[in-house]
Amino acid sequence: MKRQISMLLSFCAFLLFISCDKRETFDDLWKIDNEAQFAKITANSEYTRINAPSTNGYIMYKELKSGDGETPFFTDKVKVLYTGWFKRQWSLGDTYLNNKGETVYNKYIFDSTENRNNIPSSFHINPMDSSTGGLIEGFYTALQYMQVGDKWEIWIPWELGYGSVKKGSIEPYTTLVFEIELVGIIK
Repeated sequence: MKRQISMLLSFCAFLLFISCDKRETFDDLWKIDNEAQFAKITANSEYTRINAPSTNGYIMYKELKSGDGETPFFTDKVKVLYTGWFKRQWSLGDTYLNNKGETVYNKYIFDSTENRNNIPSSFHINPMDSSTGGLIEGFYTALQYMQVGDKWEIWIPWELGYGSVKKGSIEPYTTLVFEIELVGIIK
């Protein structure tokens, strides 16, 4: 009898072990959803691909407004207006009604110059410059291709964003979207 109970417990422990191994975590599901959304944008002909200088990947952009000014150099400091956002569920609209009839705001704006009286932010494009405030690679990649006056919607995969770490309200593996307007180059 003791042997049967021991075998049964061992079998149950084995089942528990293998079932834990195959369980998907929030991070796994979040990563899959965010990568799928970025893949959709990649396949959309309205967007253009720009490879990151580091060769860690690429961003996708769509021109919202065309500028005719200078293109900044890697070593320049620029002034930009921007809004950064992501969705909690990419398959749903910016807002939707939940099963209780409540409005859910699905598009989460995590940073915007609009919240700071539309005063442009200044950044050094060079990521090695400590005064950049930690620009993510996808953001400074876009700036190197824009002309003053351009306004772009850029999509940044998690590898060129905040990666596999949580940054404030941004979960690991998050695809980020920015609307960036290059206002000027600071000389």
